[in-house]
Amino acid sequence: MDQGNRSQCQTQDNPNGAAEASTTAPAPVSNKTAPAPVSNTMAPSADPSAGEPLVPVRPRRPQRSARVEDSVDISEPKAETKAESTPVTNQDESSPDGAALSHPKPSRPAPVKPLGERVGPKGPGHHPVRAVSVPQPPASRPVPPHLNPHAQRAFSVAGTADTQAQTVEDFRVHIITWNVGSATPPDDITALLGLNVGDGNTDMYIIGLQEVNSMINKRLKDVLFTDQWSEVCMDRLSPFGYVLVTSQRMQGLLLLVFAKYFHLPFLRGVQTETTRTGLGGYWGNKGGVSARMSVFGHTICFLNCHLPAHMENSDQRMEDFESILQQQQFEGQASTGVLDHDLVFWFGDLNFRIDDLEMQVVKSAIDNNKFSILWENDQLNMAKDSETVLDGFHEGPLKFPPTYKFDVGTNTYDTSAKKRKPAWTDRILWRLRATAQASATVGGGKRDSMSGLTSGTKVTQHCYRSHMEYTVSDHKPVYSIFTLQFPYKVDIPLVTIIVEDEWNSIADAKANFKLAPNYSRSSWDWIGLYKVTIAF
Repeated sequence: MDQGNRSQCQTQDNPNGAAEASTTAPAPVSNKTAPAPVSNTMAPSADPSAGEPLVPVRPRRPQRSARVEDSVDISEPKAETKAESTPVTNQDESSPDGAALSHPKPSRPAPVKPLGERVGPKGPGHHPVRAVSVPQPPASRPVPPHLNPHAQRAFSVAGTADTQAQTVEDFRVHIITWNVGSATPPDDITALLGLNVGDGNTDMYIIGLQEVNSMINKRLKDVLFTDQWSEVCMDRLSPFGYVLVTSQRMQGLLLLVFAKYFHLPFLRGVQTETTRTGLGGYWGNKGGVSARMSVFGHTICFLNCHLPAHMENSDQRMEDFESILQQQQFEGQASTGVLDHDLVFWFGDLNFRIDDLEMQVVKSAIDNNKFSILWENDQLNMAKDSETVLDGFHEGPLKFPPTYKFDVGTNTYDTSAKKRKPAWTDRILWRLRATAQASATVGGGKRDSMSGLTSGTKVTQHCYRSHMEYTVSDHKPVYSIFTLQFPYKVDIPLVTIIVEDEWNSIADAKANFKLAPNYSRSSWDWIGLYKVTIAF
């Protein structure tokens, strides 16, 4: 049973009207409006006389494996407008229509190792948004993509307007949720991040943790220094070209957003929010933390929640979720809530339990891989029929054992005096915003669906599994990998760097930059420096 779940998914004021400036050191792009460094711009030109702007083009994707495991293609949300979930079977699905999915794309570039540190406003629950110095990985670990013989991406810019939708590309998102039970990080999180089987094709990692150690002395230390979990994630991801875009913490709740460095100029409007629901809203041991942003012109919100525990509190969990959605409002031209985004990912320790079944029945179903028996009595699955707040939310099939509660250090379900019944407390759901009804074939059956998506986004879930091998907590981590397909609405950066001469020493490190006319300046603006290997 455990072995099957260890498997990973294969899958410028000048005549042109632009402001112009010059810098000789890393200058403090804004956390509010452009949280992305012009990451490719610090590489010196191969030709010392070259003075052309070094501007990133919208990224293109590598060729993917044709085989897709446990695919759930939800390009159009179902018209039932309820949390759609597919009962578990013992057979894998390659795609909703039974066909294998293939994504023939050009190969992606070799990522580079980011250097330096972002400068930005610091406040309660906010961690430095920074790029970490990168040590060379040991030979026994997976070889980072930038050390592999992949083709390099050409950073030339197509002549397109900032608001013009471009070719539809796929954007891969890897989401992890884990209640870590105040534990310190395990020695190796390579498998957790999928780096042992991955080829660097993931564009963004979203890591939602619950019950991170929040003792007073630990929290004081984390205010001054990055917490252990953030550090270990950065240390493992940075050699593969990932940079921490933003993070948000509320006591034991922690949300980390990583992305490939070359995507950063196109991740804009980054904001975070927190909502306390513990002790009537006065305590942050329960609640939700979120991060929202525009990804190539499409708005996405990631919401990490820890809802109330215990079997009898199902209604309270739904009430707290509604409260979180109502309270979280983001700034901008128009105040928007979580559900106003083109795409929402909701995940965390949602604490829903399995109703009406005795312990021995639950354990027997687990031992015999008959998860459908448990699925029918799962509180979240049943709530979709009565809770309107779940309208439009989707969840993939649960083909892994319940992830709670285990004896720490083992794969044995709770043997304490309480003997808590196993449950799928740790979940990942998603929701696409839609405007009109249509009819579509989903999962092989004809049913009403929602179409007319505001962003033209298509979501495919490639897998939804647990990592049974991690034993530091009484919960097992759960992960899911998604591919987002959408037309790029934004593919021109707000800042263009011009390197007029080759850099042979620190004294030569001078560059000019031009700002797009629509760029809003901030005192927290910064420029990121990234080491780039240039082949001659």
